[in-house]
Amino acid sequence: MTQRAETVPSALAGQRIDRMVALVADVSRAEAVTLLAAGRVRIDGAVAAKVSERVAEGAVVEIDLPDASPPDPGVAPEPDVAVAVVLTDDAFVVVDKAPGLVVHPGAGHGHGTLVAGLLARYPEIAEVGDPERPGIVHRLDRDTSGLLVVARTPAAYDHLVAQLAARTVSRHYQALIVGRPDAAQGLIDAPIGRSPRQPTLMAVRSDGKEARTRYEVHERFDRPSPTALVTCRLETGRTHQIRAHMKAIGHPVVGDIRYGGGRSEVSCPRTFLHAAHLAFAHPVTGDPVTADAPLPGDLAAVLAAVRSA
Repeated sequence: MTQRAETVPSALAGQRIDRMVALVADVSRAEAVTLLAAGRVRIDGAVAAKVSERVAEGAVVEIDLPDASPPDPGVAPEPDVAVAVVLTDDAFVVVDKAPGLVVHPGAGHGHGTLVAGLLARYPEIAEVGDPERPGIVHRLDRDTSGLLVVARTPAAYDHLVAQLAARTVSRHYQALIVGRPDAAQGLIDAPIGRSPRQPTLMAVRSDGKEARTRYEVHERFDRPSPTALVTCRLETGRTHQIRAHMKAIGHPVVGDIRYGGGRSEVSCPRTFLHAAHLAFAHPVTGDPVTADAPLPGDLAAVLAAVRSA
């Protein structure tokens, strides 16, 4: 059993406990309800009595999570999983991943993944790359929306992975961050590794892996609390890199309660992070391939509300 605890930030005060559990434990609302029904959620030490219970600012929510189990071997195609295709080619497909959609099966996420939806449309990817995450060249966190490229042939997979290793793939993310950076742009060059206090989180640490994130500020806002709209460009691709780096410089991503973004007064349904631009060399011809994806409706609504505040 693994225990996770989080103090309720002001932005989530008054929210239902099932939503708080889903955000803290990084699970679906249905999984959060299951945890509550099993008595595995406590608020200030007392077992949460019902899913509709509201949480108060400063309350400590504790969740007992079952130990992770390895995913089932192989992935079954699932035609019902929606896949938004942006570009398609004999060698690859670029998709715009929806928020809340897990990229590939893992502990607690055996079904309903992006990979399962892709296999139903492109069955040939079953023979590409890792059989537990076929075709997947890079990934996005569950709550992060936006672009990723999937290989359709083994040769394309090897070529795209090599491009990522050589850092020639361009990946730009839009993010709304807490606070207003003084500089119009900056480079965060700080190694990242597992947090010694919370192994499910990443943190800047001297013995971590090299990680570099460039950011550029586009807009600054004062209300309802100081925030800024930025573009983050990955020069490396570490787990939770943008989230950990922005937290390290005191500007966590709005809505990202696991990395400190819950202290903003901006109401946001999830982590405000979207993979908006992707560019790479075609794995066969070498020609440039570019794709762009606008902010999805939920984040666009948050940004519109901040702009009008």
